[in-house]
Amino acid sequence: METKNADLSSLRIDRSNKTVNPDRNKGLINTIITVIVLVVVGFAIYYGYTKLFTADIEVSLTSVTLQTPAQSNAVLTASGYVVAQRKAAVASKATGRLVQLGVVEGDAVFKNQIIARIEDSDIKAQLEQAKANQKLSEADLKESERNYNRQLELLKSGFTSQMDVDAAETRYQKVLASIDVAKAMVLGAEVALENTLIRAPFNGTVLTKNADVGEVVAPLGAGVNSRGAVVTMADMTSLQVEADVSESNIEKIKPDQGCQITLDAYPSYNYAGYVAKIVPTADRSKATVMVKVGFKNYDTRVLPEMSAKVLFLNDIEKDVVLTQEQYLVLPKNAIRKEGGNSFVFVVRNDLATEMPVSIGRDLGDYYEITGGLNNGDRVINNLTDEIKNEVKVKIK
Repeated sequence: METKNADLSSLRIDRSNKTVNPDRNKGLINTIITVIVLVVVGFAIYYGYTKLFTADIEVSLTSVTLQTPAQSNAVLTASGYVVAQRKAAVASKATGRLVQLGVVEGDAVFKNQIIARIEDSDIKAQLEQAKANQKLSEADLKESERNYNRQLELLKSGFTSQMDVDAAETRYQKVLASIDVAKAMVLGAEVALENTLIRAPFNGTVLTKNADVGEVVAPLGAGVNSRGAVVTMADMTSLQVEADVSESNIEKIKPDQGCQITLDAYPSYNYAGYVAKIVPTADRSKATVMVKVGFKNYDTRVLPEMSAKVLFLNDIEKDVVLTQEQYLVLPKNAIRKEGGNSFVFVVRNDLATEMPVSIGRDLGDYYEITGGLNNGDRVINNLTDEIKNEVKVKIK
């Protein structure tokens, strides 16, 4: 009975006295926030470390260009001028007034052709006088010879003395000598007359006219108001391009090496050439060596003193040198190949952006670009392993 009457109210749970711990809830929230921040930071480090914390990669750019096969095969480019290897300023050997000039600029002349003549009336008079003196001496020769022979006969008969014979012989020898002098005077006058004729020294073309009829010409222009050269001419079959090549690049040039010559006057036409001579001396002021490039074929449009550009080539066919075909090319070190695909990198918003391209022929240091790029497009050159898609770069 005592158990039934026991008070069980004291055994009930008093829920009215339950309390909430705010510090515990706050710690849980802080823990969650910390985990989220760590995840975000880790994600940023994993995917964007190179963008956020690494220095920009310096890159250089190169352009897609249109080139001919010869330009793609060139090992060196140089500039120079067309120069005639046989050229002469034709002058007179005598001094006198120019009375005839038979050529003008552009005329073709042949060796020993008379192209001009100076006044020769005085020389002709001297020649006639020398010939007259020769005839006079020859007339004296007959008389002195007969007298000498007569004295010899008389000496045999005893009708003359040895002294008379010797005197006759002396006179005879003097006449012979005077004839030789007269002949020399005639020859001298003939040479002087020949010197009044100005002849072409070789086959060539007249480039400039330096004197006119009526002007006085003299050797080396000796007079104050006299002319030296009458005309300037050149052998047009001896034209070559004289180009200056840097000393540091001269090892790339070899005798008979193939070249392509392009004249500035005709930029759309090319001429096949070859290395004719490497001049064995250097210009210390310019640190260059002169290289003479001969033409394998050229036409009348090629003129002395024209400026020209020379491409020194690898061994390629003549037809390739002369072809005018052009195509897009890009240096090989600007193209990356992976898994049978080719691509380049362009710079967009300071990031290296991968771009697929199609390549064609292998052209030595270049590839032909058949798709993906246009003429003038600029891409990153000299690709390295550091350059990847979306990497931050800085142009040099």
